[in-house]
Amino acid sequence: MRVGFIGLGVMGRPMALHLQKAGHELFVWARRPVSVAGLPATVCATPAELGRCCAVVFTVITSSADVEGVALGADGLIDGLAPGSVLVDCSTIAPDAARRIAGRLREKGIHMLDAPVSGGAQGAIDATLAIMAGGEAAVLERVRPLLECLGKRIVHIGPNGAGQVAKACNQMIMVAAIQAVAEAMHLAAAAGVEAGKVKAALAGGSAASRVLEVMGERMVSGDYAAGIEARLHHKDFGLVLEAARQSGVPVPLTAVVGQQLNSLMAQGWGRDDTASLRRVLQLKS
Repeated sequence: MRVGFIGLGVMGRPMALHLQKAGHELFVWARRPVSVAGLPATVCATPAELGRCCAVVFTVITSSADVEGVALGADGLIDGLAPGSVLVDCSTIAPDAARRIAGRLREKGIHMLDAPVSGGAQGAIDATLAIMAGGEAAVLERVRPLLECLGKRIVHIGPNGAGQVAKACNQMIMVAAIQAVAEAMHLAAAAGVEAGKVKAALAGGSAASRVLEVMGERMVSGDYAAGIEARLHHKDFGLVLEAARQSGVPVPLTAVVGQQLNSLMAQGWGRDDTASLRRVLQLKS
């Protein structure tokens, strides 16, 4: 199949390569030429040109506005994709933005899945991502063989926007867990106990988790080089809190964690790992 890909960053590049290695012909577009350097792919001049070449296009880009621009803007995908083709957006954006984009594409006979992913850069490299899909079930089944090149768990959540709601829930739980690990490691150190030994003990009990394993180790070692940049979780929490406001849903823990992310950003640590939430606590010591 001819497959398009836009968003060749830390996660998008390995995802695109998995599709190419599976035998699909890869077409790409990027704002920055350096992003496509070395890729075994055909480079297109605009998203519209890429759309004209492909039956399915994936996007993994940062913000709601970015996805809207690529999909609906001048020389956007909407100007190139044929009726019956599919946009699979794996970005993390606002649910209402996903619904709005899907509605505009639907007017042209183009299908869309909002299919955000979880698993981080390593999950993208290992092709073990969890994929949360919003859109028509029949469209998901059409592209499932492509998604199976990228992830191990593919769940149809509901109509357009539902995938993004699921991703918001994922981010709420994951980043709150990072904050909890930060507080635990900070308490251990403040009490004069070796944080690394506390982490090792917790890993064998009911507090064990992937977050404790990965983020706890970064906090103990003081290695805050980015796995996923904290600015992206800060962006995601803005989406979560806005969705909660629109729905009238109280999210007190999420609101507190959001404030900690604000503090992290104020220190200029947005391009460091979200494990830097431990450093935010150390500022207050």
